[in-house]
Amino acid sequence: MLLAGDIGGTKTDLAVYSSESGPFAPLAETEVHSADYGSLEAIAREFLTKVKVQIDRACFAVAGPVISGRAKITNLPWVIDESKIAKELKLEQVHLMNDLEAIAFAIPSLRTDDVYTLNTGVPVLNGAIGVIAPGTGLGESFLTWDGSRYVAHSSEGGHASYAPTDETQIGLLAYMLKHFDHVSYEHVCSGIGVPHIYEYLRSVNYADEAPEVAEALAASRDATPIIMKFGLDPAHPSALCAATLDILVSILGDEAGNLVLKVLATGGLYLAGGVATHLLPALKGQRFMQSFTRKGRFAELMARMPIHLIVTRAALAGSARYGLENLTDGSYHR
Repeated sequence: MLLAGDIGGTKTDLAVYSSESGPFAPLAETEVHSADYGSLEAIAREFLTKVKVQIDRACFAVAGPVISGRAKITNLPWVIDESKIAKELKLEQVHLMNDLEAIAFAIPSLRTDDVYTLNTGVPVLNGAIGVIAPGTGLGESFLTWDGSRYVAHSSEGGHASYAPTDETQIGLLAYMLKHFDHVSYEHVCSGIGVPHIYEYLRSVNYADEAPEVAEALAASRDATPIIMKFGLDPAHPSALCAATLDILVSILGDEAGNLVLKVLATGGLYLAGGVATHLLPALKGQRFMQSFTRKGRFAELMARMPIHLIVTRAALAGSARYGLENLTDGSYHR
């Protein structure tokens, strides 16, 4: 039996899989708030005690770079170590992989219902594939074809320096530089980025702040879901929240286009992450594609790129698929 997980700054998903069930049919699963626990081992022990299933191997997708079997979780005060987990949970094998690498690893196995197509485009057979995922932070990865299969590659592209593309965004960068020595795309294109954009727009009186929004923000420790809720309200959206999400979508489109150009992702682009899925109503509009295709002489090429939004828990499925294929006796085959 395999224990697989998606370990993020906001939430942790764990699930048990067997070779027979495959990576999309967990035998048991749980979702918890990561910050409520002091370690991944504590979450795993609690889960395994409840499900009472004998586990001998584990594979975890983690939000952060994995170096020599260790990872410091981005936006969470945890250090995760393969050997420490194996010892504490008495497992034969433990593998850590970057969460975006796990999402990329899942892509070749995704089913029709696992994606929503934003732009059909014209995919090139065996072309590189880009992956960008705004969640708590901003993750990026890509896949390349090695002649027989797609190979997933991790990156930390979300921490690359943010480059504004219009006057409003130039003002946003100037505002951010008053608070941060380095402003990355993650700072303005993720769950932690949403409040930054909102606070900037409020500081320059871009629009009036609705009293109900101000009241909700004052009563919550996490501004992002509140801003997204009021910004996406189909009946009475908050002007300030809606403007925040409009800028967020524009920045996401621009950086998604940057990634596609850098890896020449003619096989398509996949969006993932909790922020992206919640933004689907906004992503269907023109703003995202306008920013994505605004690449000068390459605008026509960009318009031909297929774009899909992953609507399933791809990092969890990717870690499960990796574990079933590589940490078992080979009884599972894709």
